[in-house]
Amino acid sequence: MSPITITALVLFAITYVLMLAFQKIRPHITVTSAIIFVILGTIATINPTLFGEGFFAVGDSTFAYGIKEAISEIDWNVIMMIAGTMGTVYLFIESKMPQLMSDVLISKMPNMKWVVIALSLFAGIVSAFVDNVATVLMIAPVALAFCKKVGISPVPSIICIAVSSNLQGAATLVGDTTSILLAKAANLDFSDFFVDNGHIGMFWVVQAGAIVSALIIYFMFRKENNKIEFEGRTKVEDKFPTFLLVGTVLSLIAVSFIPYKDAAAPGQFYKPDITNGILCIAFFLVGVIRELFIKKNKEIVKNAFKEIDYYTIVLLTGLFIVIGGIKSAGVVDVIGSAIGSLGSGSVFVVYTIIVWMSVILSAFIDNIPYTATMLSIVPVIASSVGFEEPTLLYYGLLCGATLGGNLTPIGASANIAGIGILRKEGYEVKSTTFMKYGVPFTLAAVITGYLMLWFIWA
Repeated sequence: MSPITITALVLFAITYVLMLAFQKIRPHITVTSAIIFVILGTIATINPTLFGEGFFAVGDSTFAYGIKEAISEIDWNVIMMIAGTMGTVYLFIESKMPQLMSDVLISKMPNMKWVVIALSLFAGIVSAFVDNVATVLMIAPVALAFCKKVGISPVPSIICIAVSSNLQGAATLVGDTTSILLAKAANLDFSDFFVDNGHIGMFWVVQAGAIVSALIIYFMFRKENNKIEFEGRTKVEDKFPTFLLVGTVLSLIAVSFIPYKDAAAPGQFYKPDITNGILCIAFFLVGVIRELFIKKNKEIVKNAFKEIDYYTIVLLTGLFIVIGGIKSAGVVDVIGSAIGSLGSGSVFVVYTIIVWMSVILSAFIDNIPYTATMLSIVPVIASSVGFEEPTLLYYGLLCGATLGGNLTPIGASANIAGIGILRKEGYEVKSTTFMKYGVPFTLAAVITGYLMLWFIWA
């Protein structure tokens, strides 16, 4: 390895260690690291011999990573999709439509066992289109109220709701940030999550995992046969936010049939790279304008902008630049070749390593920076084992990284949110208690997805 490759690898490793150690300031860490990469790239352009002859050499070229190159690495489509979807989801939650949907569902259930199963599956379905944490914040209080009524601990129920919502984040393009990142890297659109090149898409793989996991929940709650007394339903006076969310999803489906420039045939109409982001922002702005000028509700608009996850947006922006830096410095090629060599040239072994490495790592570290990093490495890994189409490895990464967070209480934001709700109610959840439900749930879902993806795509 050249000196700049080693330097970039060390800087990248330090960045990750600091993000693990100081989670509250991770955006600051990634932005600082990004600035260092840009400074090194600028020096390489202005004075390539400053640190000695050959320091900035990367193979047959020179490390060049200035401000222009760094900005081009930022995926504005991803950033806009996250911001727009989160804003629309807040309006949807405020309309109380999710609570009404939960009420209708629960009114059909005969006892507590089926309420937990139904709420868990419902949380998963909602989470396929709504942020995981928002889903937990919507549905967990419903479970909490019913558990109080029948006199049982809400801890198991809310844990199941949290892990179910995390599971379904991989089901659709807008289900989770990791899905949005994968879609960009693998050139996927909304419909590709359902059917991809004539194959069953990730949505159906996740549903199979959800069904197997539901059987696990059924077994764990088999003795909870307390009868449920249902009292009234939540009233929804404003259905417009529901139309906004549905409109967002339908629009994403519609434009998924229009190719991007890279996939378009000569002379064929193609869509801009930021199409999905523009759609998500547009529907959110429609909701904002309506609240401001028709309903005269400035407070909800203010709160909607507050609910946008700026923490994740800044984190991703810095991370995009850092990943661009390590690619330019040759680090991605080194890591990809190393993982490929572990598989001894076997696609199955490499696929297995990616899935289960992702499960283990995502149980302890945030899956967003991990997924963003690995997505740039996967094509190199695929090439190193002679696998021209990396789709299988992309899906394996998403499967492991998204579901792996369910192993531990700190592995996913949805889990942390659920435990936070329980703590406010006076319930302290031990890691062993969480893992009693999280581990069998995760293993059931991951093994199902792992096997299905291999037989579909290998």
